[in-house]
Amino acid sequence: MQEARRWVLSTCHDIGRDDLAECAELGVSELVTNALLHGTHPITVRVRGTAEHPRVEIRDGSRERPQLPTEIDPEDDLLLTFGRGLSIVARCADAWGAVIEEDGKIVWFAPARDFAEDEGVPGVITGDDEEPPAPPEDPVEVEIRGVPLADFQTFERHFRELGREVRLLALAHQSDYPLAQDLSDLFGALERQLREGVGLEHLEEATVTGTELADVQLVTSRASTRTMARFIEKLDLADEFCRQQRLLSLARSPEQRAFQRWYLGEFVRQGNGEAPMAWQEFVDEDEDERRSQAS
Repeated sequence: MQEARRWVLSTCHDIGRDDLAECAELGVSELVTNALLHGTHPITVRVRGTAEHPRVEIRDGSRERPQLPTEIDPEDDLLLTFGRGLSIVARCADAWGAVIEEDGKIVWFAPARDFAEDEGVPGVITGDDEEPPAPPEDPVEVEIRGVPLADFQTFERHFRELGREVRLLALAHQSDYPLAQDLSDLFGALERQLREGVGLEHLEEATVTGTELADVQLVTSRASTRTMARFIEKLDLADEFCRQQRLLSLARSPEQRAFQRWYLGEFVRQGNGEAPMAWQEFVDEDEDERRSQAS
């Protein structure tokens, strides 16, 4: 725990936010203690967000839903450990909550400048109430050919990280980051279709075989393919947002942008009735276009 406290303090100083150091140190101490007592290894600590609005995240391998302070009997013995810790986090944060994911949970907080004298801000828990997706209306079959699995795995990590980042930025500082709110809304509209439709589960299975390329056939809704076009545009804006707001990650490399433009674009193209285009075809066509523009 001492190492986590020292690292968070050092990070606050490095980004010029000494004014948040005291609350950041107190909050991370409580959350790391809670993770050690009630969570599951591995436990990790990181700082995300922007220099203007940093956020401390503690991740562990348990999917058990944290109990918010208002949900705990004041006379319960848990108040001395888990419940009390979240009560303290609520008082040293501008916003805080938890995200339940497939392989664990993240408890996060945006450190405040001053420790609150009252009960602090309420926490928000997301991700633990998802229902199975309904069969798509107005279905469209999509075939994605020759997916390079190494590029797909990079895309999958970026997709999940960006989705989490914009969701938490929108929750904690909606008025300051309107683009984050727009992206979060699009993720919300597409997330289930993306989980099924973007082929994550299909390609995750393919990676186990050790093959370099894979074909994916799936069914999604025509409405989601239209929304995907807006999503692709927002991803380009998100790259600039990441650079301007000094997010700690998430701006894509040119190679990542090209792959995502092809992969997500296949849903748009085939939703419009066009034939599938394999990744290598896209690369060759893109290269021909660049040579034509250069000549």
